[in-house]
Amino acid sequence: MTPARKILAMASIVAVALAAGCATQSSNQAGQGGAAAPATSTGVETIEYYPSLVKGYQNSYPRRTITILTPTIAADIGNVPPAEAPPLNGNPMIGQLVDQYGNVTERLYAGPLAVTVQNAIARSAEEAGMVASASGDSVYRAGTMQNQDYVLASQIKRCWVRKSKAPDGHAGVWHSEADFELDVTIYKPPFSVEFWKGTSEDTYYDPPVGSFALGPEDEAGVYDFPGQVLSVALTRGVAGIFEKQDLRNLILEDDIHQH
Repeated sequence: MTPARKILAMASIVAVALAAGCATQSSNQAGQGGAAAPATSTGVETIEYYPSLVKGYQNSYPRRTITILTPTIAADIGNVPPAEAPPLNGNPMIGQLVDQYGNVTERLYAGPLAVTVQNAIARSAEEAGMVASASGDSVYRAGTMQNQDYVLASQIKRCWVRKSKAPDGHAGVWHSEADFELDVTIYKPPFSVEFWKGTSEDTYYDPPVGSFALGPEDEAGVYDFPGQVLSVALTRGVAGIFEKQDLRNLILEDDIHQH
């Protein structure tokens, strides 16, 4: 075989090897982050209120009675349209688990969200110094609940957590981001006019953004489960209602005998 033919033969062998390697790499990527993404599973997370997590507003309200109505839930509380996030046992999707290639590997759900948030508001009101009770009603009707000083109605506007794995090269660190937002209206029975109206929201990152000025390879999450991260955002968002100075001043100055 002439030198020229040898060179051509070797070039052909190298080309075949490279093609095989590329095919294997493409196949692996397709199985992890391309068209053939891994199957998506379903997980149920525990979401709860963390008593005394938020400091500073405890016992800052007068000991008035307040009824917490069952919150309503907005049609779209997360990043995924409702049509693409079917409820599980009647409960809305509250988050996703995402791998390092951007594939959604798990859809996250929780227990009855409205009841969870209602109980959280009641616990927070008690921490603030009020006497709270829960109602199965979602809508305030003027002329009712006259044995209560206040009635609180709310709507869950956002309740979402995304836990994602950092791209390769970052020591496999997981990052979570949780958002919670609540619209609140407080009434003073028997009147139909709104006594107070506002929004309370919170976003929590785990690991905390810029925590201890560490690099990505040194970061570590505080919580093991995405439901715990969302619980922090929920707790801070709910406590934010009673942290609002304008609401506190309004209730402190309110003459409850003017019914």
